[in-house]
This record gives sequence, C-alpha cells and structure tokens, in this order.
Amino acid sequence: MRIVADENIPLLDAFFEGFGDIQRYPGRTLDRAAVAEADILLVRSVTRVDRALLEGTPVRFVGTCTIGTDHLDLDYLDQAGIQWSSAPGCNARGVVDYVLGSLLTLAEIEGVELASRTYGVVGAGQVGGRLIKVMRGLGWNVLVCDPPRQASEGGDYVSLDEIIARCDVISLHTPLDKNGEAPTWHLFDHGRLQQLRHGAWLINAARGPVVDNRALRHVLLEREDLQAVLDVWEEEPTVDAELAELCVIATPHIAGYSLDGRQRGTAQIYQALCTHLSQPASIKLDDLLPKPWLAHVTLDAATDPVWALNALCRGVYDPRRDDADFRRSLIGDTHTQRLAFDALRKHYPPRREIDSLHVSVNGESEALCQIVKALGATLVAK
Repeated sequence: MRIVADENIPLLDAFFEGFGDIQRYPGRTLDRAAVAEADILLVRSVTRVDRALLEGTPVRFVGTCTIGTDHLDLDYLDQAGIQWSSAPGCNARGVVDYVLGSLLTLAEIEGVELASRTYGVVGAGQVGGRLIKVMRGLGWNVLVCDPPRQASEGGDYVSLDEIIARCDVISLHTPLDKNGEAPTWHLFDHGRLQQLRHGAWLINAARGPVVDNRALRHVLLEREDLQAVLDVWEEEPTVDAELAELCVIATPHIAGYSLDGRQRGTAQIYQALCTHLSQPASIKLDDLLPKPWLAHVTLDAATDPVWALNALCRGVYDPRRDDADFRRSLIGDTHTQRLAFDALRKHYPPRREIDSLHVSVNGESEALCQIVKALGATLVAK
C-alpha cells in the first residue's frame, strides 16, 4: 500500500509504517504528481484536497490530522467514493490554553480583572464548547453565539449583534464557511469591527478570513482602545505585517499546536484508517506520549487565586514566547516571511496541555480547588 503524507504529521512512522511505504512531502507542495500512485493521502490544513488533485488517482482514503475540513472538497470526495476522515477535537484543548494565556497577557497589560469582564464565544463546537466550560467553571460571565446549533438544538444562545453590544472580550471559534446558511467569511467586517465596545478584546484562533484583516488593520489604527490577538491570517502563510504589529499577540497558526493535540490528531486518523481497512487498532497514543516536563504543582491554601490561575496556565504554556518568535520572523521580503511562517510551524517546540497537570492544595481552599477543576487539571487529594 502506498501512502503519501504531509511531512509535518507527527508520529507518522509510529502509526502508519505498518500499512506500507510512506512518501513525505511539504504540505503546500502536494500535487497530482505526488499522489499519482498513492492509495492513501494524509494531510494537514495547508493542503487543498479536491477534484483537481485526486481525479484519476488510486487514492481511496484521505485523512486530515486536523480539526477542520474547509481545505477538503467533501462533496467531491463523497461523489468519488473516496473515504475521508478528520480529527475533530484533537487540538481543542491546545486552543483553549492559548486563549487563556492570551487573556492573562491582556489583563496584565490593561490592568483589569478577568472575572470582571463579559465574554462572548462565537462558535460552540469542539473548541468553543470547551472554552465555554472552562470560563464558566471559573465563574466568568459568558455569552454564546452559534446560529446552526441554536437552530438545531435551541438553548441559551444569543445573536452576534448581542455579543458585539454586550461583550468586553470576543473569542472566535467558528469553522470557515463562505457560502453556507450561516457564512463566516468576513463575519467580522469593517462595520462589525467598528461596533465593538470601547476597550474590547478580539481573539481569532479559528480561521483567518473569519475576520476581514484589512478592515481590522484600519479599525485598530482608528481606535486605540481596541486590542486584538490573532493566531490565524487571511492569506497565510503571507501575513499582513502591519496588522501583526498592531496586535497584542500575533502567532503563526499554532494555537492548537500542543504536542498532545498534534499527536492526538494523528492517532484519530490512524483509528479511522483501521476502521476503513476493517482491521483492529493496536497502537495507543498513551504509549507514545512523553512524560510532561511539569507534572505536579503544590499550592498552599493561602495562595492568591489570581496568582494561582496565572501560575498554572503560564507554567504549562505562555503564548508570549510564540509571539516573540513570530515577530522576529517578519523581516525581509514576502517570500522570506512565507518560508519563516512555515518554518516556525514545522520546528515548533514541544508544548503540553494544562489537563496533563496534577495539582495538590495544602489545606482547605474552595477557590483554588474551583480553579484547578475549571482548568481541567487533576486535583490530587491530600
């Protein structure tokens, strides 16, 4: 069996070498010649998989080791009888950690208490849903906008206009949909960006075109009260360097790049391929993950809860490092910057997730126990 794969898929050999010969390519260069004799195609979000790539090839299974599928032409794959699978939720925890770290940085810069803000989460899927659970577990006031889920489930959702009118912080976690019933392409255009509350924070860790990047640059220049965090960009790997300069945190699409999340995505596609081939899945991710560098933290019951939240989150992951690396890459011409964008992703350093952390509390502190549980870390009984 012949497998063609994005070279940046982690644990590729560990999970797939037993299926046959693996040929690796940079994801952005995968073309018809590369897949001309492939039976299986394994990609990430940078590869467009459609009729132009696959028609007439022997490919019968496509796996994307990512949470999203907007780079796959699903209609074509279904029409052609090509089995496909994605990895929903694989990097959700990593994105939640990214948002928490960004909020801590913004709060530090602005001198505000996070508990005093009203949060709006746009998109309540795998990522947004987990973020909402964490925020509400911390006791924060959260409004949620998700028109498709509201239409199918009902429930306590609000409109996007209400999010914009009432929320001090807006975090975007929608899929990219340009032509559907609830399109998200340029969901935040110039008009909506101008309507943001005074002093609002906007975080986009979903897809770049959900926010009109050019409009955001103009609005940030006009309104110094607004703060923005961008992990995704409209023309990536090309980045609007002037917009990045205006952001409090700017990163190269790595919000979900935790070691756990990336390897979890590979494991999910491995399991899907086993199902496709009607064979048992014998390889387990837990046997391959390394031990976390920070495994256990002990807090005294007298610890200030705000300090504890900062210490636990930043002890595992602090996005300011990625922001600094990214800003140093925004030099030279556009071609050089594009190469640097992909290089930062390809050589991304190991990063773990907060829910791998075990926390002990010496003494009685309901507030600290609430924080530990809300973050998803393991509270160890003393």
